[in-house]
Amino acid sequence: MIGNGRATIVNQVISQSHLFGTRVYVVAPIATTRETALKRLPFLIAGVMAMAAQAYAQDKPTVQLIATGGTIAMKIDPVKKAPVPAISGDDLMATVPDVAKYAKVEVNNLSNVPSDYMDPVRWTALTKAVEETLKRPEVAGVVVSHGTDTLEETAFWLDTTVKSDKPVILIGAQRNASSSDFDGPRNLLNAVRIAVDGQAKGKGAMLAMNNQINAARYVTKTHTANVETFQSGSYGLIGEVYADKVVIDRAPLRRQHIPIVASQMPRVDIVAMYGGADDRMLRSAVDQGAKGIVVQALGMGNVNMPMFEGIKYALSKGVPVVISTRVHNGRVMANYGFEGGGKTLADAGAIMAGDLTPQKSRILLMLLLQQGKTGKEDIQAAFDL
Repeated sequence: MIGNGRATIVNQVISQSHLFGTRVYVVAPIATTRETALKRLPFLIAGVMAMAAQAYAQDKPTVQLIATGGTIAMKIDPVKKAPVPAISGDDLMATVPDVAKYAKVEVNNLSNVPSDYMDPVRWTALTKAVEETLKRPEVAGVVVSHGTDTLEETAFWLDTTVKSDKPVILIGAQRNASSSDFDGPRNLLNAVRIAVDGQAKGKGAMLAMNNQINAARYVTKTHTANVETFQSGSYGLIGEVYADKVVIDRAPLRRQHIPIVASQMPRVDIVAMYGGADDRMLRSAVDQGAKGIVVQALGMGNVNMPMFEGIKYALSKGVPVVISTRVHNGRVMANYGFEGGGKTLADAGAIMAGDLTPQKSRILLMLLLQQGKTGKEDIQAAFDL
């Protein structure tokens, strides 16, 4: 008992429970009123259960959780009355003691930022952290917790830059940790189960949310709030997570590895085509130092006459231009022969992005440029893979 002049603190056993066959006692400093102690009880129990669970998991495979932030790491701020970064990877782990049934989980709190802040510098640091972890023989895989806004970009970046047969599983949450139906814990538990499952080897980076598994190349966010926001269009899921097992029934075949060799990524901008667009933004991007341009074109990869002139301007300055599309499914092709149609763009020297979205086309072009590949044939070959 310790008196401090204002309150008396007593260490007492305030709860006991059975966890994995072991009796766990929660021992904590309790204020003189039992009411205060009971308010703290859920947090104390969660922390002790997490520690006990990790002790139980010592003989299991190792998985590292690399926490980067996002809604999955947010709570409602009482002053701003809006979600803000608030919890760490360790806090998230404390919500899912059942992971101990499958793995010993380490936590690397790499950052805690909204995914809107992700950029090539942070992506490069993340690749380094993932590769260093996967090189360790005892590590079965890596789970990356991340915001959903740029989650598909980070997934494709890691799928392209990390060289390992071990799985990299990305997760996020559509509901923050203050929500009664917070989806973060379920996604984390599923991701750990996937990471230690032998079926996940050689599949590259995968996104695991809402009990569904999507390949990094094809997945995209399709709804601002729904928990089933991530979909892969006409390509579909590669697997699902059930209560009794993980099912992966196909493998993503169109993958390539591009190592990071530059200390800084070249600037690549995305310029959107729309009804009535002109070439001012495209020309400005070139004049302001862009080393590559991705055009979010229409249909199979078509633009109007002003944008066509802007594309030819960029190509005349030695700036590669990749043509993608705003359409969700299908691929761009050198098809239409009108001025600004896909055929005329390809004939002028533009690169066709195939089925890659504008944002993923930007990542691929950026990685190719940092390797020194600037010719149309080399770049087109990478997009055709």
